[in-house]
Order: sequence, then structure tokens, then C-alpha cells
Amino acid sequence: MKYYDPRADVLFQKIFGRNEDLTISFLNAMLPLEGDGRVQTIKYLQPEELPIIPELKNSIVDVLCVDIKGRTFVVEMQMYWTSYFKQRILFNAAKMYVTQIEKGENYDALMPVYGLNLVNDIFDSTSEDYYHRYKMCEQSNPEKTIDGIELFFFELPKFKPKNFSEKKMQFLWLKFLTEINEKTVNVDPALFESPEITKALDICTYLTQEEILGYDMYWDAVSTAKTLASGKFKDGMDIGIEKGEKIGLVKGRAEGRAEGRAEGEARGEVRGEARSLANLMKSTHWGLEQAMMALGLPLEQRERYVELLGQLEA
Repeated sequence: MKYYDPRADVLFQKIFGRNEDLTISFLNAMLPLEGDGRVQTIKYLQPEELPIIPELKNSIVDVLCVDIKGRTFVVEMQMYWTSYFKQRILFNAAKMYVTQIEKGENYDALMPVYGLNLVNDIFDSTSEDYYHRYKMCEQSNPEKTIDGIELFFFELPKFKPKNFSEKKMQFLWLKFLTEINEKTVNVDPALFESPEITKALDICTYLTQEEILGYDMYWDAVSTAKTLASGKFKDGMDIGIEKGEKIGLVKGRAEGRAEGRAEGEARGEVRGEARSLANLMKSTHWGLEQAMMALGLPLEQRERYVELLGQLEA
């Protein structure tokens, strides 16, 4: 039996954006919700249902829902890490938090917002942990917190069955996301122990022709973006070395190379981002904002990238 990769956006949204039972199971497994705090029912939010604040830029998430308690859950699947991803996640969660009440309403009506983020990349090489939880706390006493927004990140490449010892359903959902793809021949029987994951596996076996087209385009775009991101880093290194050598004539080669490399990498990264945008838009026929979202670039800097794209075309 052939399986499609559930990490692709068209399939991830098909699984978790249309099946309340699967989403509830997933949220309860991945988030530290216990007892009465567990999700019981959810309602999916559509873009037209969201409160609009003109000053806030639009951004796209994979799954957005609210439960019967009024808590909001923002779920995203990110195939590779970019330096802007954390800021985008915080922006999405903060937007959902501040748009809960109208001007003049009481703040006690605000309910928590949870940002659940699955990253198919390693962004914290200093830790072996694949699970990261962020919340606002008092530095000298982390037990003192300000509730409202919590962000959760799962580095999927770090997940290995041998380093897992706690929640069974979290273990099974992570196995599902990290092991099921087009190369899958034999599915671990443990996945079929859960009715929810069995249902998700069944969804992964069939896509319509339109969905297959979107599925293939998604992976092409991911491959292109990764290649371009790798290239822009090399460009930055080359520019940095050149800049460093020039500064080194005055300040000394060692200090100059270090400062020049840092400045050059930053400038090279910006140039590379513009080239990445241009090439991605050309290869996928996407608009600027859609391409920026795919590359994880901040939409609030849209005008800056319009200018950079203009410079590349000149």
C-alpha cells in the first residue's frame, strides 16, 4: 500500500483541518493538558470568522481552532528552519490573543493561546531535547508566570523512539509524522493500536488528482527553498571573507576577517533571500506573500523585499 507524507501541507491540513477527532487527539497528546484541561470539543476557525485589526499583517497557519473553553490553538508544520520562524509564530499567537476582545471589554475575558509548531529541522544544536516550551515567567523564579500565550516546538529529526519514555499518544503521533512517507513499506503495528492514527493512516493512502498536484508542487517548492537557502549562506560567507580581508588591511587580518564575515554574512543573507524569493516565485508562479511565507520571511518587511526584488531585476 502506498502512503503519502503527512507533513506536506495539503495532507497535513486534510488530516488535522477536517477531522475534529484527530485534531483533539493530537492536541491532547502534544500539549501538557491534564484532567479537566484536556480538549473536549473544537471548532475550526476560517479566515472570514477571525476578528480583523487593520494594523496587523495577515499570516497563514495550517490549523486554527478554538475549544469549548475558549482557548485557541494555532498549529503549524514547518519543513525547514529559518531565523524568522519564531517571530512569525509569536506574531500569529499574539494576533489571536489580542483579537479576542473588542475595545472597552474586560481583559479577564482573554483566554490562553497555544502555538504548536512541528519543525522538520534542527534549530537548537546545543540540546538533545526535541521538545521546547516557551512561556512568560519571572527570571529569578520560573514558577511565577504570566498566562496568556505559550509556544511549543518539536524538532522532528531529533525524535527517536529510544529517547521517548512518557506519553504514549505523543509517541505514536510523532512516529506517524516521522515514519510515514512514500518510502514506507511496513507500518509499525503500534500505530494501528490507536483508532485515531489508524484513521490518519487511511487518509494518507488517497489523494485526489488536484491534491496530488498540490502535493507535488509543495515538495518541489520545499526542495527549491532549501537549495536556495543553502546557496545564500555560501554567498554570505564569500562576501564576508572578501570584506574581512579589506578591513584586515587596517585593523589586522584576524580581526578584520571576523568582523567582515559577520557583516558580509548578514548582507549576503539578505541578498540571498531576495534571490530565493525571485526564483521561488518564478518556479511556482506564487505571489510575493505566499513565497515569503514558504521561506519563513517576515511579512511586515514586505516593502523591503519589493525593493530588493526590483534591484535584482535592474
